[in-house]
Amino acid sequence: MRLMKIVYILIFTSSLLAHESGFENIKIRIENVNKNIWCVFGAGGNIGISVGEDGILMIDDQFAPLAEKIQSALENKFHKKIKYIINTHWHGDHTGGNEAFSKIAPIIAQQNVKTRLQNIQKRGSRVFPKRPKEAWPTISYQKHLELEFNNEEVVLTHLPNGHTDGDSIVYFSKSKVLHMGDHFFTKRFPFIDIHTGGSVSGYLKNLSFVLKNFSKETKLIPGHGILSSMSDLEKYYQMILNTNKMVQDKKRAKKSLELIIKEGLGDKFKSYAWGFISEKKWIEVLFVDKKD
Repeated sequence: MRLMKIVYILIFTSSLLAHESGFENIKIRIENVNKNIWCVFGAGGNIGISVGEDGILMIDDQFAPLAEKIQSALENKFHKKIKYIINTHWHGDHTGGNEAFSKIAPIIAQQNVKTRLQNIQKRGSRVFPKRPKEAWPTISYQKHLELEFNNEEVVLTHLPNGHTDGDSIVYFSKSKVLHMGDHFFTKRFPFIDIHTGGSVSGYLKNLSFVLKNFSKETKLIPGHGILSSMSDLEKYYQMILNTNKMVQDKKRAKKSLELIIKEGLGDKFKSYAWGFISEKKWIEVLFVDKKD
């Protein structure tokens, strides 16, 4: 099985150890975003880091088998210790390393992330077992949390019922960098976990909030994909808005889900399909989304 296919399969599963051999060839790449903010690419969700006098603050920690490799890459490059871990949401490709990293730094997340990790989660026929206590956040918040770290304000904001029910975005005020978590999949259809509190309508509201409240100069770290800009986010928002309208219009015209899937979304949106979210899956999510 080719490596990329393995990664797609692993992106949203919590059975990480069974796939440990799939990570042996993963390379950890570190790219500067702006000033002292960097992005770490490996497998799973993109990691954002702040590096400075206070040490390293890390946003998300990918899969468990990569924890040692990630820690080694950071310490070898920056010669600093990890002081805080932030989880943008509960999925295993963003929290898989929690057990390992909790031994060296406290984990921060929105309260619903802790609740999800403490309990069994279900998505259709798939069951995600509750995580060990070592994986649970030790610092949690409800709507808003501010930290002073490496001489700048780090602001965590809860975006409700978008990707999941526990999503955080993280803003570095002086560096003007925003980590979007899985509220941004660059040039891809998003994964919206409607089984754990996510919704298309909430996702759109949250993207609108970001576009209205952050400057055009803000640099973005997406949950998945290449480093991006606010103009990239605007295009992404318009894609979701337009495909959602298309499906909802057809639904109001009493077209069946099967017929809408057969008609498709047109050539304009074909490039957004990827291994985990095909055009068919995206249409299914749009079709079943419950409106406020």
